Amino acid sequence: MDRFDSMRVFTRVVERRSFTLAAQDLGLPRSTVTDAVKQLEARLGVRLLQRTTRHVSPTLDGEAYHRRCLALIADLEDAEAAFGGARPKGLLRVDVHGTLARHFLLPGLAAFLADYPEIEFHMSEGDRLVDLIREGIDCVLRVGDLRDSDMVGRRLAMLAEVTCAAPSYLDQAGRPRSIDELTATGSRHRMVGFRSSATGTLLLPLEFTARNKTGDEEIRHITLPATVTVNGAESLVSMARLGLGLIQVPRYHIEDDLAQGRLAVVLPDHPPTPSPVSLLYPRDRHLSPRVRVFIDWVTKAFAQGADKAFAQGADRAFAQGADRAIT
Repeated sequence: MDRFDSMRVFTRVVERRSFTLAAQDLGLPRSTVTDAVKQLEARLGVRLLQRTTRHVSPTLDGEAYHRRCLALIADLEDAEAAFGGARPKGLLRVDVHGTLARHFLLPGLAAFLADYPEIEFHMSEGDRLVDLIREGIDCVLRVGDLRDSDMVGRRLAMLAEVTCAAPSYLDQAGRPRSIDELTATGSRHRMVGFRSSATGTLLLPLEFTARNKTGDEEIRHITLPATVTVNGAESLVSMARLGLGLIQVPRYHIEDDLAQGRLAVVLPDHPPTPSPVSLLYPRDRHLSPRVRVFIDWVTKAFAQGADKAFAQGADRAFAQGADRAIT
């Protein structure tokens, strides 16, 4: 194993905090990974990693060497890609909302993998906050406002949201003609409660846009009684179909339900604010060629899929464009 390969092994061990997980990611025997790090330490004459039976962490020298390794590996990969015609390859790990993936990613995924046959694609589904470095994930797709200073993000689209309910619910509770009717005395309106996986306890209120007395647009938040609560988007929609309350979701998610009459839009003149879709990746990790081509591809996938029926402001987001820190 040459020096650059040893550096790649070392950086993966630092990121994963585990020889075993690093070996799995790299497709190498654990003994090879262990020997590579030992040889690095012997050549440098310093201890790079602190090892216990349950944990691996870099020493101060290891942290400094890790930063230098990242820079050197980045320069090497850039040179190979520019002059060697290197094709992106290796395992690409992406975490994404399942409904988002099925609508925007999966339709074009086969073509993407045909263009880059040496990329092995792994997709996990969820909306929890993941530790990209520790879990070996290259990037995540998330809906909503994100505030994580350890990530860099690219805004992909703004998804239009709607308030909706089942016809059976509206027959029982009545179709509201104004926001105030939702909370008026004697109102029978309720919502399907949604608890964010990010917080675990926060019951998200309903959100409506409205004009105040001066004609300016304002956002109103209303929390209605909730007979049931969920923490998953699919369950939220299923509960609404059963007539258990009002929900607010991206329009693309329930387009078929609206067309088939299973759900109906409520208070269309007071929609929730659009939700941003962002692609996030670690601030300090060099983007490998496989991650770069995926970012380019997923940006185009959202541009093609985000038509006016369910996305607003995508052109503006792309014009603003570039990656930004999530703060």
